[in-house]
Amino acid sequence: MMRHFSRWILLIIACIFTVICLYPVLLMLISSLKSNAEIFARPLGLPTSPTLKSYRQLLQQLPYFGYIKNSIIVSAAAVFLTLLFGAMASFYLARFDFPWNPALFFFFLMGMMIPIKLGIIPLFLFMRSLRVLDTLWSLILIYTAIGIPMAVLILSRFFRTMPKELEEAARIDGCSNVKIFLHILLPLMRPALGTVMIIHFITVWNDFFFPLVFIHNEAKKTIPVGMLTLFSEYSTDWSVLFAGLTLSSLPMLVLFFVASKQFMEGITAGAVK
Repeated sequence: MMRHFSRWILLIIACIFTVICLYPVLLMLISSLKSNAEIFARPLGLPTSPTLKSYRQLLQQLPYFGYIKNSIIVSAAAVFLTLLFGAMASFYLARFDFPWNPALFFFFLMGMMIPIKLGIIPLFLFMRSLRVLDTLWSLILIYTAIGIPMAVLILSRFFRTMPKELEEAARIDGCSNVKIFLHILLPLMRPALGTVMIIHFITVWNDFFFPLVFIHNEAKKTIPVGMLTLFSEYSTDWSVLFAGLTLSSLPMLVLFFVASKQFMEGITAGAVK
């Protein structure tokens, strides 16, 4: 009886937490269907006459699909490079024993301990010397460097839980380290890879600071910086702003639903070891 009661308590708490998390998203969607005057008159109420006028104004005022394309290119490239280099570094740290491995692992962890924004001036000069300033490559390189420490931290732990008998059997069959990494271990790492992919994609997609510093060309801006033009000194069209925020959240929702199974397996894997 007590176990049944505790289940109901946990279910109620989960429902309350879900409502709290989904309410801002629902409010954003509802506000995008209102006029600007109605948002101020009834900020929490349902729209009296839902309209898509704010979405049409958004596409007329801004090159919004260009911002979407830039954000997708930067996010996809940064996530891919982070997974690639992070997985290779994690494989090395977890499977090859060298005296400098602990120091190398700590070096990667320092990338999470030290805020990268503290070095924004040297980074700016470095990007200018590479001649990638005001290009999407500057963002891709920065976000890859930001994501690798987190990827190494997560993936190296997963690599250590893999039985070494798999690799030994593969080596007996003539597989090289590259084939073992690509064809045996990586397919088994999908939960961890999915976890890193979702966390880093959301970080890159929502970042405002680095595109503001490194990108000045209007055609190269990402969504967070591009949406800044909707704010004026004296007034802001909130309905158009909410419409842009609603559209910009769709790729993250799609990614989460596609990779949610791997994500949940990844964050709960340590509980069953």
